[in-house]
Amino acid sequence: MLSKVKNLVRFMRTQSRLQWRKTIQSCCVAIATVLLVLPLFMGSALATGIFDVPVVNAGSPTWIVDRGDVLSVLNKGAIEKKLSKLAEKTGNEVRFVTIRRYDYGETAKTFADGLFERWFPTPESQANQALILLDTQTNTTDIRTGEKVKALMSDEVAQSIVSETMLTPIREDNYNQGLMDATNRLSAVLSGEPDPGPPEIKVVEVESTFKSAKETDDRSAAVIVTVLLLAATIIPMATYYWYQRG
Repeated sequence: MLSKVKNLVRFMRTQSRLQWRKTIQSCCVAIATVLLVLPLFMGSALATGIFDVPVVNAGSPTWIVDRGDVLSVLNKGAIEKKLSKLAEKTGNEVRFVTIRRYDYGETAKTFADGLFERWFPTPESQANQALILLDTQTNTTDIRTGEKVKALMSDEVAQSIVSETMLTPIREDNYNQGLMDATNRLSAVLSGEPDPGPPEIKVVEVESTFKSAKETDDRSAAVIVTVLLLAATIIPMATYYWYQRG
């Protein structure tokens, strides 16, 4: 009788160990699946689609939509004040939109075109509008303007503002200065004043101590993936070791 009880106990222990191993294997498979899917999910979560941006209409007091989160509160307020005065003085409205990353298949041009058409669907509502887009992941820009704005600011000047005036400081990770410089030049041109022109580019080799938006996003993603990989390795091993000791 005692022998049968011992055999039964051994059998139950064996079954329990097998069950634990299956559970641990299932957990490992689940964690591995999460690790494979997570980068895709993170990429889509950080991306911005046209319909993720709040609607702004002509005459709205919203001058900046900073989804890229690159402007300080102080500079954002200063830029908004300048753009508000420009609208009151001339009727010309300028808006900045910053995002962290496009949806798959989007470009600066397609995003700016789509957003401009969504915000201002008619030629009349577009006439006095200028929309400047900045993607902080790639530091690419684009600008869309209405017909009355084009009469004061040619397409060549508009492109110079977003590709030279705006991007020169941004290439050194100074987003606040880039948007402020673009605002000042836009305000001058759309007020009928002489165009101050693009900035003089000075070649100075200075190593930046600040991370760009792309480097920050990549580093954050790498840290999360590393932590999950460690968890996927350590947790099953620790659980199995604890069970064996028990």
